[in-house]
Amino acid sequence: MRLFLTRHSVKRMAERAINKEQVKEAIKKGSKIQQTNGLLAVYGYIEIAYKKIGRDCYKIKTVKLR
Repeated sequence: MRLFLTRHSVKRMAERAINKEQVKEAIKKGSKIQQTNGLLAVYGYIEIAYKKIGRDCYKIKTVKLR
């Protein structure tokens, strides 16, 4: 799985002490909610707003805590 992180998502991950492995796990295992321009993966206490941009590539828009 390849992740393309926006500057915003990198900043939010650092603020919330969330690493890339946690982001990948949320995308793989989390519940998916359709958004206007992408998806929201909800897994445990993490929410990941992202867009699938290829077969196994994801653009991570932001990372939030629930």
